[in-house]
Amino acid sequence: MAKGILGRKLGMTQIFDENSVLVPVTVIDVADNVVLQQKTIETDGYVATQIGFETKRDKLSNKPEQGHVKKANTAPKRFVREIRFKEELNNELVGLKVGDLVKNDLFKIGEEVDVTGTSKGKGFAGTIKRHNQSRGPMTHGSRYHRRPGSMGPIKGKLKGKNLPGQMGAEQVTIQNLKIAGVDIENQLLLISGSVPGPQKGLVIVRSAVKSGK
Repeated sequence: MAKGILGRKLGMTQIFDENSVLVPVTVIDVADNVVLQQKTIETDGYVATQIGFETKRDKLSNKPEQGHVKKANTAPKRFVREIRFKEELNNELVGLKVGDLVKNDLFKIGEEVDVTGTSKGKGFAGTIKRHNQSRGPMTHGSRYHRRPGSMGPIKGKLKGKNLPGQMGAEQVTIQNLKIAGVDIENQLLLISGSVPGPQKGLVIVRSAVKSGK
């Protein structure tokens, strides 16, 4: 069954699993997830559940945004995303009505998920740092220490070429991470390993599309 939830990355810690093995986990706050809209094939041509996360002040939202969340009887949300599914029967969020809360008890310990976030921005970087290329000779007069290698006979076709440029600050998805813990009282998810983005970054947790189970 496909399902998803929005959250904010709080940081990393360690827990012991059932076999007393120390496991590094990422803590994600998933409180205050509200269903803002249910999209259907009849009205929209596809099936999706629009979720809003983290309340913001009314003065930070425009009138169309305020009117949209008013239908769900909630406040404007800072992070709004659609959890989209191929078939309505595979969508566990279809049963939820507009205005209902989406809670972390959707997920069970041991379940595999895909986590999407925005990676840390590292600014302008060269090819050695950005693409893990090797450096040139460091001897005097080589004029080729950390420069990119030969471009070859490309005739201006640079699309896809490994060149210096902006590194990070792009959408990244890590697949097949396991749910290590579900804190229902505090609405926290513990996910084994690391997830994309900096501390306090916004993430989307969805059912794994390539799960081996």
